[in-house]
Amino acid sequence: MKKKKVTTKKSTAKAAKKGIGKPKKIKKAVKKTAKKKVVSKAKAGKSSVPVLNGISDIRRFFYRNETPIYFISATNFNLLGADEWVKGFKFICYIECFDGQHPNVFSPKEELPHEEFQSIEDINNYLLEHKEVVDYIKSRGGKGKALFLMFDERTEKLSKQLGLEVCFPSAKMRTFMDNKVNTNRIAEKAGVPCVPYVLSKVKSYQHLNEVSKKKLGTDLVIQTPFGDSGHTTFFIANEKDWEKYEDEIVKEKEVKIMKRINCRGSAIEACVTQHGTIVAPLMTELVGFKALTPYKGGWCGNEIYAGAFTPAIRRKARKYTQLFGDQLRKEGYKGYFELDFLIDQDNQQLYLGELNPRITGASSITNHAVFALSDMPLFLFHLMEWMNQPYKLSVNAINNRWFKPENIDSWGQLVIKYTEKEVRIITQSPRSGIYVMNPDGTIKFSRMDTHRRAVEKENEAFFLRISRSNDYFYEGADMGILVMRGRLMTDDFKLRPRAEAWINAIKRSYASEPFVPTKAARPETAEIGGFKMM
Repeated sequence: MKKKKVTTKKSTAKAAKKGIGKPKKIKKAVKKTAKKKVVSKAKAGKSSVPVLNGISDIRRFFYRNETPIYFISATNFNLLGADEWVKGFKFICYIECFDGQHPNVFSPKEELPHEEFQSIEDINNYLLEHKEVVDYIKSRGGKGKALFLMFDERTEKLSKQLGLEVCFPSAKMRTFMDNKVNTNRIAEKAGVPCVPYVLSKVKSYQHLNEVSKKKLGTDLVIQTPFGDSGHTTFFIANEKDWEKYEDEIVKEKEVKIMKRINCRGSAIEACVTQHGTIVAPLMTELVGFKALTPYKGGWCGNEIYAGAFTPAIRRKARKYTQLFGDQLRKEGYKGYFELDFLIDQDNQQLYLGELNPRITGASSITNHAVFALSDMPLFLFHLMEWMNQPYKLSVNAINNRWFKPENIDSWGQLVIKYTEKEVRIITQSPRSGIYVMNPDGTIKFSRMDTHRRAVEKENEAFFLRISRSNDYFYEGADMGILVMRGRLMTDDFKLRPRAEAWINAIKRSYASEPFVPTKAARPETAEIGGFKMM
């Protein structure tokens, strides 16, 4: 009698792996798949595109670039100096900050009829449909790549029609991640600590206490999902505070409710690459200074210097940013991002504040610091992810270099807004460029330059003008950005006399007169600046 062959799961698995006991069709499929894998490996090993090996190769690649690349935005502030690193890089701007003197800024001369701008996305879409812009892009080959500060799905569609690839994750993904509620959920996955919080719909002050009092107490900070520069951050300690902001809070499906802590703000920029997350040094933030912004909790500048934070805080910030960036990569995101961190002054605990999935108002400081100039700016790592060019680099080596105090020089920037309630029309405005401060506190224009590189001494500053003659001053309007060497704040986070002197001098450089509304005249340009500009 013939014995039956005994099989086990283990022996069956081994046989299956070798193709034993399979029908002929399956055996052929296995061989075909194996052959394909061998061929694909061979192809990968003989790629016709040479791999860039390290920073020097990547820098050379961009210096020899032949692909038209554009930064399209209200101004060119966020990526000042990018044109010096990338051949063929141009700025397309709505506001002409340099009076036609910048060699790589294109701004349409004719103002076409348009709906009132409600966002920077509206400005960008207006530019992409403007005949002068369309003709300019066509004159340079009609194809290329586009960078934006802000964009939406319409921007993506218009860019595609012009043959431009948007070098950012999709607007849909950015909107999802920009939601402050979703940011906390991503942080939880990444293992990055947040200020004690609750996510909830809030119907009334009583309901607010019900969902938060046990965990957070009654001194609270509430943030709606979207907003910037303090516009949608509300400090609520009692029912009177609640009544001021009730309408804005109850209309939201969900808000972030946080325990109020005694904190200082900080900012850090980073880039998710295929090789890991590259992290720039931690910067201080200027927040809520009445001389600079009418918004309590509103961002109004940054400063960077080696001793701004203890080594322990800096190490934590770098670690948390890498964790967050690695989680973003898992979510499908790549490229530039910025995190705000809050430092609890009572116990030095570091908490995540919010995420900006884009280049930001701090990017100009990041991309011109010594650590960036000695390697290459952070935005180039971002751009590299969209250049269809294989490359290698050591993220750990870069992060270690950028962490060293000797690679961090001292710079600061002030974002100066008009803080009065009265609407006025501007009759005189200062030029963009380098200014020198006299001993008596007055300033004089020294020379034209396109960013801060030419600032040599602490009595000099670079000013980027935004509000121009015949524009309107109104509460919150952006006057301009002032960039200078050295410290702007004291160690207890107050403006230094030097910073106050520069702010006052720039404001005195403007002249304006009361705006008298008529049927034929209204402050149309007041639409610029009522939303995020940088």
